[in-house]
Amino acid sequence: MGSLAENLIQTNRQNMLSKVPQVTIFFWIIKIMATTVGETAADFLNDNLNFGPTNTTIFMSVLLIIALFFQFRTKRYVPSIYWLAVVLISVVGTLGSDNLADNLGVPLNITTAIFFVLMAVSFLAWYLSERTLSIHSIYTAKREAFYWLAILFTFALGTAAGDWISEGLNLGYLNSALMFAAVIGIVTIAHYLFKMNSVLAFWIAYILTRPFGASVGDYLSQSNHNGGLGLGTTGTSIVFLVVILCLVTYLTKTRRDQSPLAN
Repeated sequence: MGSLAENLIQTNRQNMLSKVPQVTIFFWIIKIMATTVGETAADFLNDNLNFGPTNTTIFMSVLLIIALFFQFRTKRYVPSIYWLAVVLISVVGTLGSDNLADNLGVPLNITTAIFFVLMAVSFLAWYLSERTLSIHSIYTAKREAFYWLAILFTFALGTAAGDWISEGLNLGYLNSALMFAAVIGIVTIAHYLFKMNSVLAFWIAYILTRPFGASVGDYLSQSNHNGGLGLGTTGTSIVFLVVILCLVTYLTKTRRDQSPLAN
């Protein structure tokens, strides 16, 4: 009986592991582009299409819930479903931060603090419940729920922190992007050269790619008067979405980012 139970647990673990992509260069490229799309798409829907912040938030939240429904129902990692959920959660996280700052008038430093606390609480609850924060240990629905909740707050925090630093502290979009890129580089060096804990390094880099991507998105889309290149939210969103689609299609065909257990 013990051997049978262990085999069942191992089978379930392998099935769930295949729902999360391997952390490759493709993972980080799509993640950063998804964060950029989250910033520009939220602005596009809110401003260009005149949805308004409330309607935009409701619309995108419904789409996110639908995407997560299919994500939880899948038995293995499906690139199209997984990355669709990431893009949508990026948009919803951006809208959550923007609603606090723009609609309710909460200062950006306070918004940043609020989402930092929420993110910390989600990680703490995850760790206290499961004793690990590794994405490679996500083999239950409970852990997957913690995973997506933590991701939501990392996106919201990244948006608030990026806006606070680039706009609130007047650092500018380009300088903000360069600063976040430098910190990500330091974390990468600390992990590969100085053996920084891999789980800690992953989540720090994951959190930082959000304000980095948001700053890049704002720099590309905002007008020259506001310190950007003036490419607009429409063009920027379309270009990055096309690149994401191409990469996801490539990964679907090649399975380059899937665990050997899933093949």
